Amino acid sequence: MGESIDPAHRGMTVPSSDHTFDPFSVDVVADTLFGLPGVEAVALGGSRAEGVNRPDSDWDIAIYYRSGFDPESVRGIGWPGHLSDLGGWGRVFNGGGKVTVGDQLIDIHYRDLGLVDEIHDTAVRGEFTIEPLLFHQAGLPSYILLAELGINQTLRGALPCWDYPAVLQKTAPLIWWDHSRHTLDYADSHARHGRVAQCAGLLSEAACHAAHAILAHRGVWVTNEKRLLDTAGLRGLDDVIMRLGSARGSLERAAADTRELLVATGTREGMSWR
Repeated sequence: MGESIDPAHRGMTVPSSDHTFDPFSVDVVADTLFGLPGVEAVALGGSRAEGVNRPDSDWDIAIYYRSGFDPESVRGIGWPGHLSDLGGWGRVFNGGGKVTVGDQLIDIHYRDLGLVDEIHDTAVRGEFTIEPLLFHQAGLPSYILLAELGINQTLRGALPCWDYPAVLQKTAPLIWWDHSRHTLDYADSHARHGRVAQCAGLLSEAACHAAHAILAHRGVWVTNEKRLLDTAGLRGLDDVIMRLGSARGSLERAAADTRELLVATGTREGMSWR
């Protein structure tokens, strides 16, 4: 379970190696959000929770609720910015927005604990869904809500934290690789017809699917696609894309090289590709 923190605490909650945001302000934000109706916990996420942030990185703050939460209560605080309604970002990433507190930009995310429990129940059975989300080429695995809890720092309240489900570690790689394989098949088709943009896009997408497969095989949580290819050992796709030309032969070679890269990397991980 996540650590329970006294909301009256006013010490430094989050160590900071830079001075772009006074840590005291983190406590002010956490206390303010934790006091809203329906909010059961507040957590720090993203690069700052993982300790890989840059000095100019945003602060990602998640509001965890079960019922009775209304984004209008956040808007009523008066922080400048824009916040979506519940469900504004889809079923899993169900809303949030960006606000300014002092001089600091903060990304606020809504997280439904009832949905978290539901996704955990399905994940331990090896089941998940892949949800479309802007800026995510391979889509969003529903278990990303569990992944966030694995890296988040609980600022207020208490939150669960689960290990990677053993059954999911067996089923998810096959599903992700199946998506990668079919995406590569479509990339091959575009290559044969000389469609450069579609071919290049699908090669990148196929690599993201394969990266999800590799990390699922390792039992490693994934929270976004920013470092997905690096973590999975697939950064070599950059070289393939950089060699990409407009001739049909060049596109077909790129598709073949991508398939070889993905299969070879998975094989080194001890995976049996279908």
